[in-house]
Amino acid sequence: MKLQTAGIHHITAFVQDAQRNADFYAGILGLRLVKKTINFDAPEVYHLYFGNEAGAPGTIITFFPSPVGRKGRIGSGQVGVTVYAIPVGSLSFWEERLNAYDIPVTKIQRIGETYLSLADYDGLRVELVEREEGPQSTWSFGGVPVEHAIKGFGGAVLYSAAPASTVDTLVHTLGFERVADEDGYVRLRSEGPLGNVVDIKIDPLPLGAGGSGTVHHIAWRAKDDAEQLEWQDFVASRGFHPTPVQDRQYFNAIYFRESGGILFEIATDPPGFANDEEPDKLGQKLMLPSWYEPHRAAIEGNLAPFTVRELEVKRQ
Repeated sequence: MKLQTAGIHHITAFVQDAQRNADFYAGILGLRLVKKTINFDAPEVYHLYFGNEAGAPGTIITFFPSPVGRKGRIGSGQVGVTVYAIPVGSLSFWEERLNAYDIPVTKIQRIGETYLSLADYDGLRVELVEREEGPQSTWSFGGVPVEHAIKGFGGAVLYSAAPASTVDTLVHTLGFERVADEDGYVRLRSEGPLGNVVDIKIDPLPLGAGGSGTVHHIAWRAKDDAEQLEWQDFVASRGFHPTPVQDRQYFNAIYFRESGGILFEIATDPPGFANDEEPDKLGQKLMLPSWYEPHRAAIEGNLAPFTVRELEVKRQ
């Protein structure tokens, strides 16, 4: 059986302030905070997950907010743009909404589609594009009605230091299909309904530098633990060096760096974010893995409180 990922599982980025992060992704974009936990490797830092009503694979963007973190620089070796899919007919709603919150927006064209291009408060690049495919979100927050709500990822734009090698990895290792070469990009497509379109910029940019306002890694979907172990062996057979399986509580993960410098993860779809909270209470409490629970008081004392809140429109 040929292995083929269904597309993006999640994308993880660095930001500075948890409150501003929640204000942008929940307050303005209308996503749901589905998990409030910590960076398991650095428990003094939040790990925040935003997605659709259930935090389904293909909808999840995650953040490490660190007020003392350095400012990053977007460039080669990174995910350059996170692309969100919105329902057909929703572009004007989002253009008006973003303008009302004083978020600068530019309309751009790429491979026959119109995108709204913008940046979050830390400078992370975001695009919105209308897509027919993908289930409709049922989550409504902050004045975003379900008929215009973000469905999940439309995909991502990768800035590779070795674009041809990155294309080769996505096609021959992860199972994407090459579907277009236009406008200075190679477009690849996977089989999933969300997070299934990846554009790779053909001309490399100067190397990026990790830090606030940049993406740390992009994760691809594995159906379950058994398939993930198949991926681990296959990735190694292709000359990469995958890590051992890491327990991330809501999925299991392996990591490897592809030849263009981008950190790839392969993450399992299960068990999901209702693993330790009821579905209607996702994101309301700081959740800790069992090995950190004895240190809860100290951990909470080191984390700045924030709230998911509705924002006032800045201009009509």
